[in-house]
Amino acid sequence: MSLEIPYATTVSPDGGRITSQVDFSQVPRFSGPGTFAGLPRLEDVGEAQAGVIGIPFDAGVTFRPGARFGPAGIRGASHLIRPYNVELDAFPFAHHQVADVGNLAVTPFGIERAVSAMIDGLSEARERSGKLVVLGGDHTIAYPSIKTLAARHGPISVLHFDAHIDTFGTYFGAALHHGAPFRRAAEEGLLDPEGCMHVGIRGPLYGPHDLSDDRALGFQAVHSSEFSTTGLEGVLEQILSRLGERPVYVSVDIDVLDPAFAPGTGTPEPGGLTSRELLFLLRGLAPLDVVGADVVEVAPAYDHADVTSLAAAHVAYEFLSLWGR
Repeated sequence: MSLEIPYATTVSPDGGRITSQVDFSQVPRFSGPGTFAGLPRLEDVGEAQAGVIGIPFDAGVTFRPGARFGPAGIRGASHLIRPYNVELDAFPFAHHQVADVGNLAVTPFGIERAVSAMIDGLSEARERSGKLVVLGGDHTIAYPSIKTLAARHGPISVLHFDAHIDTFGTYFGAALHHGAPFRRAAEEGLLDPEGCMHVGIRGPLYGPHDLSDDRALGFQAVHSSEFSTTGLEGVLEQILSRLGERPVYVSVDIDVLDPAFAPGTGTPEPGGLTSRELLFLLRGLAPLDVVGADVVEVAPAYDHADVTSLAAAHVAYEFLSLWGR
């Protein structure tokens, strides 16, 4: 039996050759390179217009650890992903080159040192890979991802799906942790205060000042409790109205989903979105200029039947589909 991996190939609109997914009609889905959705490695195609990159880091967590294994879990759950996205009528891997960049090597000891390495690695990866979906890792990784995009686009908007606001302050002496990436980004002028939004917020806070501080940083919030009255279409309308034509970074903490749909995460909160609701909203972002994205806080050790990793894999697939229409 040949050891050569049988990739499907297509021709780009400009006549170039695109290496798509592994041809899973030729090999079983549990075979192949182990990359996201069977995509080629970046090193094998040289450069790409879109891709995924893992950051296996969870030294910024304040409750249950384990998100460092998120990239592996998400990739493992992605092997059933097929090339045609029915809902968006898109072949995301057929019109431009998409690749798996692999994982960044970051130290688990020292948040600031790790973040510095993330900034360097993401900057280099974006030069070769275009738009990236970052697979976390804990939510700390959103800060370096935003920082590298702001260096290119100027202050950007953030659409943040999460149970928590993640604009908290210093925690046990650490100014940067998984509950503070957007505060740090806002305080450094990396965010457009006229175009930042949380969706799915719920659960207890330390006090009303958490919300007032959040608003002062420029964030509007759609709480999970509003979904039953506003409806999905209404929430999507608010998102599109708020973000408009600005460059947008979309950050998805998988705990935005109810624990029934995503038990494998570090800080679960009851009363969240369903996976269907989240995917509907992501598909509705097609009019926006999404310049980067992440899906974070997947901790496979707490998962059941890989449902959390599976949801996260499809979140990443929706972003790649938005870029590959």
